[in-house]
Amino acid sequence: MESMNIVFTAGVVAGAMNALAGGGSFVSLPALIAAGVPPVQANTSSTVALFPGGLASAWAYRDGLRPVGDVSLRALLVTTLCGGLVGALLLLQTSSAAFTFVLPWLLLVASVALAFGRRIGVALRARWHIHAHAVLAIQFALGIYGGYFGGAVGIMMIAMWGLLDNCDLKLLNAPRTLLVSAANVVAIVIFIVSNAVSWPETLTMLAGAVIGGYGGAHIGRRASPRIIRAVTLLATSGIMLAFFVKTYAPTLLHH
Repeated sequence: MESMNIVFTAGVVAGAMNALAGGGSFVSLPALIAAGVPPVQANTSSTVALFPGGLASAWAYRDGLRPVGDVSLRALLVTTLCGGLVGALLLLQTSSAAFTFVLPWLLLVASVALAFGRRIGVALRARWHIHAHAVLAIQFALGIYGGYFGGAVGIMMIAMWGLLDNCDLKLLNAPRTLLVSAANVVAIVIFIVSNAVSWPETLTMLAGAVIGGYGGAHIGRRASPRIIRAVTLLATSGIMLAFFVKTYAPTLLHH
């Protein structure tokens, strides 16, 4: 019962984080592992639990859906779905030991994207431009990452799309939410068909995430964006460092 309370609370916090600034999986994934769910199954369950909130965002943005520069939304959607499929299958082939080893590095990548993704995107945009075909190749890779883990993948997409010459960054939120959901939805189908979801914890967390997402949206209208961002980065960085210590400190001490 206590573990379910932790899972539900983590769902509330993760839902609120996703509504405010992103990074909800930094809370949901560790909570599921702490509740006794094996690491790979914790990742699949976290993806399923947090998906409805992302889908709701995609629906809310539906009127703003449009091509990204010269790249059609349909091409991006198909590419992302294919990448998400590959990523989900790769995750299911990953052992718990291997996923535990690589998880801190995945969290580090997501932390850097959350902290510096927009600034990196602006810096790259000032120096580099890429062709539409290259966008699809990178989008496929991001789809794989989204299906496998997905932390901060939406920020990575916007940073990459910004390298197109005629891409208006102000109009990218709608395509971003749709394509992040696309990478997740194909992964979720694979996870469910493969019986890779721990349903009691997932449904408990999903209920919490819905509540947290609704509350987070209201908080976001009143709270300072700078404070929200600072708290989010502090929390995600702390969790990432904790996973590095937990995973690698015993090995270093042994040597």
